[in-house]
Amino acid sequence: MRASPSVRSFTTADWSSTDDPATAGRRGCQAPLATVVRQTRGRYPTQPNDGLRNKVAAMSSSAVTTERRDGVLICHIDDGKANALSKEIIAAIKEVIVEAEADTDIAAVVLHGREGKFSAGFDLSVMLAGDLAAITDLVSDGGDLVRTIYGSSVPVVAACTGHALAAGALVLLACDLRVGADVNCKIGLNEVMLGMVIPDWAFTIAVDRLSRRYIQRSVATARITSAQGATEAGFLDEVVAADELLDVAVARAAEFSSLDRRAYGGTVRKLRGEVLAQMDSQVAADREAGAARSA
Repeated sequence: MRASPSVRSFTTADWSSTDDPATAGRRGCQAPLATVVRQTRGRYPTQPNDGLRNKVAAMSSSAVTTERRDGVLICHIDDGKANALSKEIIAAIKEVIVEAEADTDIAAVVLHGREGKFSAGFDLSVMLAGDLAAITDLVSDGGDLVRTIYGSSVPVVAACTGHALAAGALVLLACDLRVGADVNCKIGLNEVMLGMVIPDWAFTIAVDRLSRRYIQRSVATARITSAQGATEAGFLDEVVAADELLDVAVARAAEFSSLDRRAYGGTVRKLRGEVLAQMDSQVAADREAGAARSA
């Protein structure tokens, strides 16, 4: 294991939005959680769409849009670049989850990335600016999003279109079912390789969701995997042809329509309650630390 001159507690990256995530690790830096730009949303239609794609304006930017299909709310994330997570995009995705929970016509949510890139991690414009309070605020928002997905009262399915590094991989861990595209991509938590320590909330969900056989390799030794390897590690549940990814993910999500929503929500609280409470506490502690820095 190579020595690192310093250890940082937040996931950062030095590859720009036009860089190839596949080369990020070779430069000794890490890709952050994805930047999803917020859009101003209208109400979702309550009538069925006869199986057709019915796109609905979601936030205030074209980076995040929504679509209804077969009782499934699809959240498309596409910033045209690396799909990095900014505060605005994080808020937009969280808004989709919250509104889906309030809509009884929605059986499940699908989070769908852009071609080749599911999520590169946190917004570099914040992570590389050196403002520790702003970094803490962004990472805490990311923790709140991951916790929201993991505790959602409606199932959330990931349609992983490609690279999912650092916080992007944490979003995968939060989803109930993860379907990946069979493409050349890198998935995993590369913080330790890059001289970083993941936040407490990230460690908590990693331990809860990753295969016990792979926790050491995936977290402590920062092993990055292919899509096929990600199914063994616990980042993905299945891998399908790239041109079938969204259709398969929606079909899997539609299967959840047979579940009783109240029973599902109650079961999630029982099954994950302690982990969710721990994540809440850890995110709150991070926010307090950030506030102290800015005071």
